[in-house]
Amino acid sequence: MELKLKEYKTKLGEILLYSGIPDFERLEDLSKGAGDIWHSSFEQGYKNAFPELVYQTAVFFWYLNDFDDLDQCVSWRINPNAFVVRKSVWEITKGFDSDYENCQMQALDFGFQCIRFLGGVPLYVKNLFPIAEKENVLISKKDRHLFFRKNYKTSHAVFMIYRLGFWKISEWKSLFYAKNKCKKQISKTIIPPRKLLEIQGNPTLSYIIPTMFRQEYTLQLLDDLANQNYKPTQVLIVDATPEKYRDETVYQQRYYPFELKVIWQESKGSCRARNEAITLCAGDYIVFGDDDIRIAADFIENHIRFLQTYDVGACNGLDIRADHHKQDLKDLENKLMQLNGRQIIAGTAQMFSNANSCVKKEFVDKLVGNDINFDGGYGEDSDFGMSLSKIGVTVLANPFSVNLHLKPPSGGYRFWDKQTKIVGKRRKSQPWELDTPVKLVRPVPSPTIMYGIIKQFTPQQLIEYKHKHFTYYLFRGSKLSLIYRLLRLPYKNIQFKKSVFYAQKLINLGVRNK
Repeated sequence: MELKLKEYKTKLGEILLYSGIPDFERLEDLSKGAGDIWHSSFEQGYKNAFPELVYQTAVFFWYLNDFDDLDQCVSWRINPNAFVVRKSVWEITKGFDSDYENCQMQALDFGFQCIRFLGGVPLYVKNLFPIAEKENVLISKKDRHLFFRKNYKTSHAVFMIYRLGFWKISEWKSLFYAKNKCKKQISKTIIPPRKLLEIQGNPTLSYIIPTMFRQEYTLQLLDDLANQNYKPTQVLIVDATPEKYRDETVYQQRYYPFELKVIWQESKGSCRARNEAITLCAGDYIVFGDDDIRIAADFIENHIRFLQTYDVGACNGLDIRADHHKQDLKDLENKLMQLNGRQIIAGTAQMFSNANSCVKKEFVDKLVGNDINFDGGYGEDSDFGMSLSKIGVTVLANPFSVNLHLKPPSGGYRFWDKQTKIVGKRRKSQPWELDTPVKLVRPVPSPTIMYGIIKQFTPQQLIEYKHKHFTYYLFRGSKLSLIYRLLRLPYKNIQFKKSVFYAQKLINLGVRNK
């Protein structure tokens, strides 16, 4: 059945395409914001539709599950019979893919393509379609395998068959049908970012830098901040360098055109460091930055312009890895020229990095900062970004605020994390160990990664992650060492259970901020 969309012209002259009967007054306001696509599909039977996506993404896609109890949030699960899309976006992306048998699958694929690959922002808006029927979403095996064929490597479809049952002939038939139907993936045109507006008003901004054993790099970053076109109001340094190794006068040796506060950290962990600084922040916006980055003069200006242009509460900047830790802003300029626009995507963020991100202070306060259960491990960045999304903040990727990440060979908060690979008497206890120190068996994956999975996803999705984890372990290494890896499986399983054990202890404590 061919989809026939109607046109609506906003008061600003933009053409929107729609199916169903939307609330046109609300569309006027929505069209001024970040969204490219709007729907109310949760109440129409589409919430958490197509759960088989877990067989590819495991638990590392923020939008695997739709969020609960929100009036508006990011969601790619579109109802083809009740949605609105900017005409410009529809034309750039070529709309629905007619290779699919079912219009429901066409809409789901369209939403997924936009959110994952094309730089689009699909939003669920409660009651945008007050009159719409509840549907039964039925995805055929052929369409499911065609979706995997178009979006992923064949190995993911084979893994899906393994989880659903290798003996199911219909699954294998559908796999080969998809391979014959779609010979290769066709790259689509990226939705271009909007032209940034000039800064409205006089917003204030606080910049947080946690650091440890890297005072010289922090000074370098302070110089970059002093040279900004739009200067931060205040910069807060939380320095965890032990007293016998630090120079307490190092930050007092020159004048800076902003308020500089230095906190000598006595607690342990980068999450605690950021939270100590957050309590002192006075800006309308907060930028989180690593101590080992270089930033151009338009960095802060572009963060504020981006958030104001798209009218959103948070964004993740573009993090570019340096070739070595001696590179400078000239090297950053050269790297951007080499990219030639290839990473200029300004859609829904796929990750969050405390190396380069900007958030409205009101939303940071709503979360009360970082979850310190992640201290001593990994995953705090992604957890913070996903937690923002779960309270209804639209987190976007900002390609205009770029940093060069130097990654020096020593220093930084990962200094403590080196202990995670040590067992026995030489090991220093990590914060996540609580009252049960690690002895002979080292937990793998990192218990804080496992904590984030249990915290943000469902028990069944943890099971799928476990299968994915062991599949990667067995088949991603050398074929010559496959037998060795098979023999180590029982030990790997013990390590996995240890990780779940520590993660569950953190879950029992609940989210902590200090």
